Amino acid sequence: MTEVFIYDHVRTPRGRGKKDGALHEVPSVRLAAKTLEAIRDRNGLDTGTVDDIIMGCVDPVMDAGAVIPKAAAFEAGYSTKAPGMQISRFCASGLDAVNFGAGKIAQGADDIVIAGGVESMSRVGLGMSGGAWFMDPSVNFPAYFMPQGVSADLIATKYGFSRTDVDAYAVESQKRAAHAWEKGWFDKSVISVKDQNGLTILAKDEHMRPGTDMQALASLNPSFQMPGEMGGFEAVGIQAHPEIERINYVHHAGNSSGIVDGASVVLLGSRAGGESMGKKPRARIKAFANIGSDPALMLTGPVDVTEKLLKRSGMNLADIDLFELNEAFAAVVLRYMQAFDIDHDRINVNGGAIAMGHPLGATGAMILGTVLDELERRDLNIALVTLCIGAGMGTATVIERV
Repeated sequence: MTEVFIYDHVRTPRGRGKKDGALHEVPSVRLAAKTLEAIRDRNGLDTGTVDDIIMGCVDPVMDAGAVIPKAAAFEAGYSTKAPGMQISRFCASGLDAVNFGAGKIAQGADDIVIAGGVESMSRVGLGMSGGAWFMDPSVNFPAYFMPQGVSADLIATKYGFSRTDVDAYAVESQKRAAHAWEKGWFDKSVISVKDQNGLTILAKDEHMRPGTDMQALASLNPSFQMPGEMGGFEAVGIQAHPEIERINYVHHAGNSSGIVDGASVVLLGSRAGGESMGKKPRARIKAFANIGSDPALMLTGPVDVTEKLLKRSGMNLADIDLFELNEAFAAVVLRYMQAFDIDHDRINVNGGAIAMGHPLGATGAMILGTVLDELERRDLNIALVTLCIGAGMGTATVIERV
């Protein structure tokens, strides 16, 4: 098998996913194109040598539809020889795009692949692509379908996380993200989004609330109690987990991931591909895996896929220097830390989606890049990146510095 290396990565800042968000005026294809332009220009890349462009997009409809990576390649002025492919595995789409590209390189099919993702949640609303999982009883009944927030509250109830626990985690995420931005730790990889006149629209993650404290979060009402109790989804959760008498609703907007716009890409290649670009690799893709998990708990897939990945790769937890787990909801990370007895100083060390937001299709590639930068900053070697996924799945990737 051919070794697969990471040569570079970039991302846009995350803009608030609302009509008054800074990136709302930027169509999805343009967000994606900005990252393609940056990865090309930073690396002097001959785009005629790019074997594929793979991007995750969870809701590929409206201006995010029609194979957005190929459309973005046209927008960015890439060679027409560079093809494009759009994929979705819900929240892990961006990481799976990287893994898919890595697999193609490992098999010898490609030498240079750009992989990542894009989501403009202010322009294409969450769930706009529809689907049987949401709407078809023959599917959502055996899937124990419920809103993800109710599943997060089910996890908190089952594993004993209180409102204080999840709020304290959220406050720390905000502090870490603000500190990382203040210290300039994201500067090398975050590109400013500019308008057609060259004026900067957004240069920094817009969703952050660094002044968040426990008192402010305590004033927020649970977001998922009404759909749980009035919508009947609590009964679905209890049916799947009868050991739970009632769900304790602890999640709200302040301890859940933010809805945002953003895009990201990772430049992958074989050793020969890197030599043709005149680039030295920064890290190698060491292993990756996917798994299906409990559909009612839904968001515990990172635990299951980590166990699978470590077993298949012959590694153990002690081999991992840093962990990066998407902060879909606070209880997701708390359960992961509990399951593996991981200290908080080894996971999401620069904050996460609770503070900075979760642009669904782009997040996986974003957090992969974040942890690679942090490995380099700390002079560490190995990181594991993972995300929970709708309908009960998990994706994980291990990278190793070269």
